[in-house]
Amino acid sequence: MKNQNNHALLIAKVGIMAALSYLAFTFLQIKIPVGTEYTSFHLGNTFCVLAALLFGGVPGGIAGAIGMTIGDLLDPVYITSAPKTFILKFFIGLITGLVAHKLGKISQRQADGVQQPSKKVFLWSVAASAAGLLFNVIFEPVFSYFYKRYLLGVDAQAASILAKWQTATTFVNAVLSLIAAVILYAALRPALIKAGLFDFNVGQKKEKSL
Repeated sequence: MKNQNNHALLIAKVGIMAALSYLAFTFLQIKIPVGTEYTSFHLGNTFCVLAALLFGGVPGGIAGAIGMTIGDLLDPVYITSAPKTFILKFFIGLITGLVAHKLGKISQRQADGVQQPSKKVFLWSVAASAAGLLFNVIFEPVFSYFYKRYLLGVDAQAASILAKWQTATTFVNAVLSLIAAVILYAALRPALIKAGLFDFNVGQKKEKSL
């Protein structure tokens, strides 16, 4: 029963983060027209990264993937990019969680049961967020070029120009999302610990898909 309750709670947390990711992507967005295509500045990745820091890579990846894929599906401008978005956002969360919890162990107590030093948690949360978002900075334009060019049949020159613009917008998005996610995590972590809602077991067991 306890495991079922924990599973239900995790699903609820992922749902909340997916909703926040959707809202940030949809309403905190500036579209940039590039020919007949679009790229944008947005803060949707913030909650993908934040969810990964709080709950682990798989839950974070699923939250970001669901939230921003729904954002794509509900916007005629981005609807054809939904499959690409799902894959890329999932990997942002997965990589962030891997670095944060498997390498940095930011949610685990020390051997003596004491919490990890706040400086260590901060540095690893920055490193983990940077790793996940750097993946996106590199692979968003590359993946987008091949996806648009060979799956959607977009003209080679148009796909190339869009990829160049996406390199710029994705970099800006990464910087903004990193700053926002780390600040939110630094604020939420002590509040959740004080309320007895922080999960110190993240990363200590194999993550399972929801």
